[in-house]
Amino acid sequence: MAGLAYAMRALPVGTSYAVWVGIGTVPTVAYGMLTGAEAVSALKLLFLIGIVGCVIGLKAAH
Repeated sequence: MAGLAYAMRALPVGTSYAVWVGIGTVPTVAYGMLTGAEAVSALKLLFLIGIVGCVIGLKAAH
């Protein structure tokens, strides 16, 4: 949570929260896929790559 508080000092609340959720979601789903708890599909991988791309875009735009 300290990372979110730090990010909110420089970024708008909406952008900070979107980046925070994206950063938490991608590793969680990736871990689930690697351990076999989550099904792997090309569409899921595409959307995970999309989340990473959007987070990078949000950080770069500000």
